[in-house]
Amino acid sequence: MNINVTKPFLPPLAEYQAFLADVWRREWLTNHGPLSSELELRLKDYLGLDHLLFVTNGTIALQLGIRALNLTGEIITTPFSYVATTSTIVWEHCAPRMVDISPDSLNIDPNKIEEAITEKTSAIVATHVFGNLCDVGRIEAIARKHRLKVIYDAAHAFGTRYHGRSAFAYGDLSATSFHATKLFHTVEGGAVVCRSPELLKRVAQMRNFGHVSPTEFDEVGINGKNSEIHAAMGLCNLKYIDEIIARRGELFGLYKERLAGLPVGYQKILPECEYNHAYFPVIFESEATLLRVMATLNAHSINPRRYFYPSLSELDYVSQRDFTPISNDISRRILCLPLYFSLSHEEVDLVCRLIHRTLKY
Repeated sequence: MNINVTKPFLPPLAEYQAFLADVWRREWLTNHGPLSSELELRLKDYLGLDHLLFVTNGTIALQLGIRALNLTGEIITTPFSYVATTSTIVWEHCAPRMVDISPDSLNIDPNKIEEAITEKTSAIVATHVFGNLCDVGRIEAIARKHRLKVIYDAAHAFGTRYHGRSAFAYGDLSATSFHATKLFHTVEGGAVVCRSPELLKRVAQMRNFGHVSPTEFDEVGINGKNSEIHAAMGLCNLKYIDEIIARRGELFGLYKERLAGLPVGYQKILPECEYNHAYFPVIFESEATLLRVMATLNAHSINPRRYFYPSLSELDYVSQRDFTPISNDISRRILCLPLYFSLSHEEVDLVCRLIHRTLKY
């Protein structure tokens, strides 16, 4: 049996079927149904947020954010993230301006942001990499100074808190993913979070084709809605989220214990950040070492993943190839090991024994 980098949490089938029975009875499948509305309310309550919109996926959430904030020209962003962070900026006819990362946090380095700002810069799009919060205080101070908007790609950050507040509570807008690979998921899905009620209203109209009434359209929009079927999965999974996060934290600690003494590095979590343990990334001494470890694990049906490789500054459609040596280097040496709710201690032990064996011989 394969041990993959992740496996979706699935609630008891009977609980999900109970929600589906109500969907069948109502015959209301999409277009802001009662389960979608309930999920939004429950998520706001759990996360301590004023405004949240359930949308199709995390990529659509980013697109809506860029469009709703009227961003143009250049957007400062990180080269160390999933490809959607950059491709969304390009899709919305803006130019990504890559700023290198901190070798400790793996997030965009605030010390390097200001030197990348030009008269064309309209915003900063920063990723909370692996759920580890960016230095939001410094980023937002820079944004205020230069009158820039801030969007956080918070796809990994469900459950992470900073100074007691949800990771989603920072910036002008946060976009997150509820994809099946995430620790909280709706199979496919995502959310837009913002503090401004006016911005929320605009995003809400945009996700529904720009409708203000059945026959009126306020502006150009897209179909960013999500379905009752997906909302049902979210409502089921939310019931178990504290248990899921606690289990991941337990496995995370076990990995650290079992890998102690090996020549590997780890991401440094921002102080005062209550981390959600979304991933377990390991940084090896060289790419050659990483490839040896991968080969050993793959030979035993264990499938870690090279998050995030390649560095996004190397993409063909990024016209401005900014100099990002740290991201380029880290992306070649970092590997995410399997981490999910149903992963057993014995499976973690197996992964770690194989890594020990590979690195010692």
